[in-house]
Amino acid sequence: MAFYHQLNLFFDKRKDYGAIFLRLIIGWRLIDGTQDNILSWHRMIEFKDFLQQHGVSYPLMAAWVSVYAQFICGSLYILGYLTRLAAIIMIINFLVALWLVHIGTTFQQSFDALMMLFGSVFFLYYGAGKLSIDNLLVMQKKN
Repeated sequence: MAFYHQLNLFFDKRKDYGAIFLRLIIGWRLIDGTQDNILSWHRMIEFKDFLQQHGVSYPLMAAWVSVYAQFICGSLYILGYLTRLAAIIMIINFLVALWLVHIGTTFQQSFDALMMLFGSVFFLYYGAGKLSIDNLLVMQKKN
């Protein structure tokens, strides 16, 4: 038990650094999942067609807004900049995605969208953590 107690003390003192791991993987996934739509108009049109099949109004505009929101917010997550604002945008994006596209799909088919949603809820409450631009800006204001 002494070892476990020491382990807890060690990580409790450093727990603010843990958020960077979530920021990196979620940010990377958001960028990776959208960069093909940004780099290829054909892929953007495929996404538009996908949204149109699910009854989304203004599917090209919806595709464009969703893709760029995810790409930009993924970048902000990685940097740890404007993290809570990015989280609000991603919460809205993935609630809409789950409601419009993922209703009736399996847990596995919805897993990425759920991870992005729940990760974003975490960032909304927790913030970016210590290794972030957000934290640097807070520290500068204190000094």
